[in-house]
Amino acid sequence: MTGRADAARPAAVVVGGGLAGITAALRLAEAGHRVTLAEGRPRLGGLAFSFQRGELTVDNGQHVYLRCCTAYRGLLERLGATRLAHLQDRLDIPVLSVTGPEAAPVRTLGRLRRAGLPVPLHLAGSLARYPHLGPADRARVVRGALALRSLDLADPGLDELSFGEWLRRNGQNAATQAALWDLVGVATLNARADQVSMALAGMVFKTGLLSDPGASDIGVAAVPLGTIHHDRALAELERAGVTVLLRAKVAELKPAAPQHAVRLESGQLLTADTVVLAGAQDSAAALLPPNAVPGQERLAGFGTAPILNVHVIYDRKVLRRPFFAALGSPVQWVFDRTDHSGLAATPLGQAHPGAQYLALSQSAAQDEIDLPVAELRSRYLPELGRLLPAAAGAGVLDFFVTRERTATFDPAPGNGALRPSARTAVPGLLLAGSWTATGWPATMEGAVRSGHAAADAALAAAGTRVPVDHGDGRWPR
Repeated sequence: MTGRADAARPAAVVVGGGLAGITAALRLAEAGHRVTLAEGRPRLGGLAFSFQRGELTVDNGQHVYLRCCTAYRGLLERLGATRLAHLQDRLDIPVLSVTGPEAAPVRTLGRLRRAGLPVPLHLAGSLARYPHLGPADRARVVRGALALRSLDLADPGLDELSFGEWLRRNGQNAATQAALWDLVGVATLNARADQVSMALAGMVFKTGLLSDPGASDIGVAAVPLGTIHHDRALAELERAGVTVLLRAKVAELKPAAPQHAVRLESGQLLTADTVVLAGAQDSAAALLPPNAVPGQERLAGFGTAPILNVHVIYDRKVLRRPFFAALGSPVQWVFDRTDHSGLAATPLGQAHPGAQYLALSQSAAQDEIDLPVAELRSRYLPELGRLLPAAAGAGVLDFFVTRERTATFDPAPGNGALRPSARTAVPGLLLAGSWTATGWPATMEGAVRSGHAAADAALAAAGTRVPVDHGDGRWPR
């Protein structure tokens, strides 16, 4: 009887085990589908993963989220992982500038932090004391913020305009762009203002800084990303009845009625009523049948943007904050990864008690992504010495880099029109991934939202009632 009951349930195949695929698979399984998730790599998590370097656990890159990232926070709750991440009580970003020669650098520490006041007063006190901008430039920032508050994000013309051009039209200059707009924008959008669609930039700043006082509070994983996005996700997927196939690269998709066929490189054939392509934009485009989405031929020109991460282990503590952002330096953001990497328990950490592991997150890294490690070492170690006095005299125990050449889609003006929705022209074939039309940039939040959108579309087609909104941070039940 059980076999007959299972056969009567609709079947779904989710291609891709990143956050979008995990979300879609869980939702469909909870709605009664027989779900198989096929992931070509040996682990889940997509581009937010961990790996072992000897006995050290390394995240491929530093990933953060904000309090306004309600869909990702809902996924953390669904995975039982909320306590495995730390969310600030209130936004607090140390911003360290460095000027002058290497032999005698001048360091200035400022902070971007919010008060317990309504928008926009929650940032007024911090901005008034921000040492990296003079009084006239602070007034310019206020003017820009007021213009952002009145921005209509539904205006289709915003996608054709660059953020940099919008900033200039609204009184901003090189100083305000460097000390505030690009400081935040490069990290969240993976491009500088002149290379970013105003639609995406406006969404980031209006939602993150100007929608709610706590919207921009920063969250970071307190454990390796793999603990959340692979270990917890795999356990919850299997508990929900999802069949998870790792090292299972999909070679071909054959849409047909009544069921689609998905062939793995191993030769295994999967059949399903619903297929969700939840991989990267290039892999999804390679599997799509002709004319499945409008303008499909343009997906090949959608473009990607890289992120470089520089990892340094010092023989002593050189940073006393969890993270900081840098100005006047090639260094962008620096995070302390000592505890969550398990450094102290490794032979290296035991041989050097007090050693510290720092990770530098370098977005919009087109000019550096292919540089040799030796050249990156010669560039970044002196810069860390300029920023952190203790680093100048510390010993370097290890130095390595991780490169994500296709970390995000290209957020350039005009690319928003290329982002397809979850639904395709082929019944039962859906798309998910942070590159789809979520309205968000290529973030963990965007990926999770895309998984919800694909699941909603599949369930609606099957006549299942779906939630209207996932923006409250609660997992749909």
